[in-house]
Amino acid sequence: MILLPAIDLYEGKAVRLYKGDYEKMTICSDAPAEKAAKLAAAGAEWIHLVDLEGARDGTTPNLPIILSILERTRLKVEVGGGIRSMETISRYLAAGVSRVILGTRAVEEPAFLRQAVSRYGAQIAVGADARNGRLATHGWKQDSTVEITDYIRELRALGVRTVIATDITRDGAMQGANLTLYRTLSEIRGIDIIASGGVSSLADLRALRELGLCGAILGKAMYLGAVDLREAIALTKEEEPSRSGQDML
Repeated sequence: MILLPAIDLYEGKAVRLYKGDYEKMTICSDAPAEKAAKLAAAGAEWIHLVDLEGARDGTTPNLPIILSILERTRLKVEVGGGIRSMETISRYLAAGVSRVILGTRAVEEPAFLRQAVSRYGAQIAVGADARNGRLATHGWKQDSTVEITDYIRELRALGVRTVIATDITRDGAMQGANLTLYRTLSEIRGIDIIASGGVSSLADLRALRELGLCGAILGKAMYLGAVDLREAIALTKEEEPSRSGQDML
């Protein structure tokens, strides 16, 4: 399982939200690129970046910070937040981003998602952000009636290979990952699931690894010191359970 330490960007700073609430924001670092370099020094191979202003407004105001992280580290970078055009996708990938995460527009316009996947393949991931099992869009501000499980099956049919599945109610709450949700999602074969939201202990990571998920995102617990990044990386690199013999649903 891949571990992706997270940096959420807002006004050029690394921040954390509580349950996606922009009014409940904590500044973690005034120098996100330096923070990313420290994560790389601790053994991280990937980093998960979210442009929170972009997610809310559909813009890319933190692109200079992301470019700085790419220049200063050898981290594989996945980026989400405000990526709603082919031009923005192209700009990020041309800059060296390994994978972009589509959110709101992927939900609203399947044709756009199909075009992106056709052109860029595995470099396109989709964020499935759920509150009480249903999708939320526009920076988690708008709820939909779409069930996350149904949506992920639709994504698989469109050729999407990676989904970042976030339980908004657990994000930043230090209440543990929603293992019931991720157990259900792990049963959807043919698509890689990365768990996001609520990971607060090594036990959470161990449980997610045992479910056979592709990856997990580590945020607030790392910043609070509840989870040591080096220990977490070592745990996720342990041999994963076999998933052979299980049929695609």
